[in-house]
Amino acid sequence: MLPILEKMPELRPFEGDLNLRMDLYRQKKSQILGGNQRLIDFANAYAWYGFHKESDGWVYREWAPGADEVYLTGDFNNWQWTATPLTRLENGNWEVHLSGETVHHGSRVLTVVRNGDRLTQHVPLYARRVTQDWVTQSWCCEVQDDTVSYPWTDQDFRSEEAPLIYETHIGMSGEDHRISTYREFADHVLPHVQDLGYNTIQLMAVMEHPFYGSFGYQVSNFYAASSRFGYPEDLKYLINKAHEMGIRVLLDVVHSHAVGNTLEGINLFDGTAYQFFHEGGRGNHSAWGTKCFNYGKPEVLHFLLSNLKFWLEEYHFDGFRFDGVTSMLYLDHALGTDFSSLSQYFTMNTDVDAVTYLQLANELIQEVKPTAITVAEDMSGMPGMCEKVADGGIGFNYRLGMGIPDLWIKLAKETRDEDWNLGNLWYQLTFRNAPTIAYVESHDQALVGDKTMIFRFADAAMYDQMEKDCHTQVIDRAVALHKMIRLLTMAAGGAGYLTFMGNEFGHPEWIDFPRPGNGNSFQYCRRQWSLLSNPSLKYECLNAFDRDMVHTAKYYHIFDEVYPELQWVHEDDHVLAFERGGLLFVFNFSPDRSYTDYTIPVSRGEDYRVLFSSDDYCYNGYGRVAREQVSAYTPGLEGNYVRLYLPARTCIVLCPAGL
Repeated sequence: MLPILEKMPELRPFEGDLNLRMDLYRQKKSQILGGNQRLIDFANAYAWYGFHKESDGWVYREWAPGADEVYLTGDFNNWQWTATPLTRLENGNWEVHLSGETVHHGSRVLTVVRNGDRLTQHVPLYARRVTQDWVTQSWCCEVQDDTVSYPWTDQDFRSEEAPLIYETHIGMSGEDHRISTYREFADHVLPHVQDLGYNTIQLMAVMEHPFYGSFGYQVSNFYAASSRFGYPEDLKYLINKAHEMGIRVLLDVVHSHAVGNTLEGINLFDGTAYQFFHEGGRGNHSAWGTKCFNYGKPEVLHFLLSNLKFWLEEYHFDGFRFDGVTSMLYLDHALGTDFSSLSQYFTMNTDVDAVTYLQLANELIQEVKPTAITVAEDMSGMPGMCEKVADGGIGFNYRLGMGIPDLWIKLAKETRDEDWNLGNLWYQLTFRNAPTIAYVESHDQALVGDKTMIFRFADAAMYDQMEKDCHTQVIDRAVALHKMIRLLTMAAGGAGYLTFMGNEFGHPEWIDFPRPGNGNSFQYCRRQWSLLSNPSLKYECLNAFDRDMVHTAKYYHIFDEVYPELQWVHEDDHVLAFERGGLLFVFNFSPDRSYTDYTIPVSRGEDYRVLFSSDDYCYNGYGRVAREQVSAYTPGLEGNYVRLYLPARTCIVLCPAGL
């Protein structure tokens, strides 16, 4: 019996499906590896394909099995399409050797493919830098010298802590109305991340993409770091500096689909639709308008697995957040499926090739970098997502708690906070079948047409009521709930935590990339750091609360305990209390009732001390919670209890005096 069935006995009716999962995994692994080869040896496509510097010049190789002829064109031959042919090798491979006088570092080139009587231009599949030509307005590859090594200084970097993730987008990380750069982010934003205490950054939109407004989720060039933000060595500078600060770096990797473009993408590269993707309707994503990979094809696995190894080795990434995992796992991309029964995970709708690919991907990542972590963006809750591959699982370390922000948005939209059911809220936050990264809002929750969480509560009041000395009913409620929701989500919601850049200090409004519909404006595609640096505004206070919240979670290692322990929930009083990592977290969600000497059961019979509360002056509160020790002994009561003053809409964090 597979270990996953012993751990999750509710899956025993599907033992045949799980055995099939493992049979397909072993068969595919045997098919692509043969003998005793390891995945780490198999995933080396980028070391052979693409441009490589040699002692007497360059070699360029390409995989185009459906092509009749392949050429290289560029500034080296005055863009003559067919002047420089490649030689056909075996297995659909092509090759050309070029002298050092012909091609150099920075040469601009494109690949030309003849399929039948049709000639088409393409960016090389393994291009490491892709730029837009300002004369032709088309994209092309800039040849990179792969023999030049970056002077890394991160050899001793290790991070074993639970991930506290700061999700970021390089281009919108500055305040100016323009695209920011890797180096600007490294020099100006990384120190802010370090001060907050987040130990992980998650970089979006690094893989090259033609449409800026796609947030990087319509990838065209899988081996190229986006040139919008700088050069490859600039991204390496960022990652090296993050490691010097003790911060791991995850790549938001997009292997769930690809942009349909043919010049600056991989679609129809050799003239056929089936080189990388499924033919017909299955090859087209009905909701996204993109192309769907054929994960059962060994050559596609070679391309994608090598891509993961490339980012780990070439750029020293510390793991990946896999985008669109739910879409990958199901033939209908789970559109409209509610996954209300276990049988829905094991049907003819499951893309078993995608499951196998994800198993192989996670196994490879661990071979290349045993300290790496992987996070699955999966809304479906596929059983075994975060179980070891050898045990019958898919092999991820974490999955995103995507239902949590949906829960908060639904409550904010439909229910007054004084009517929130705390028992149901507790259940929704703590019910999970895998290690979960909890979050209140990522970039998704603030895309144009939506709002940040604090803006949902405050709306127009954010424009003229965010001065520290301004206390109105609307803004005080918004600020209080902003703090309480974040602490509750982080402390109870998972095995790690995530926030999107700027949301820690209550960044207002929404995110909207420059486009014709908004006059190509950057107004909402940036981060207004000046709000945070203004000492007269409440944003400084919200940032301070987030910083102390995160540092407290790290210092007391609260994620070492898998689940929080509920101590008290009282619907009429709107009070919730639980313990985790030795700390006591107490929440009074009542909008207008403060309680004196409120009795909360605790696990330890010793004095407790207040670490901080959301009502502290430094967090724009009223300073009603004293920083004093409280006894766990209450005369007349059997057991351990603390008696607290609980102001309305306030959360308090306490720890035993001995900790």
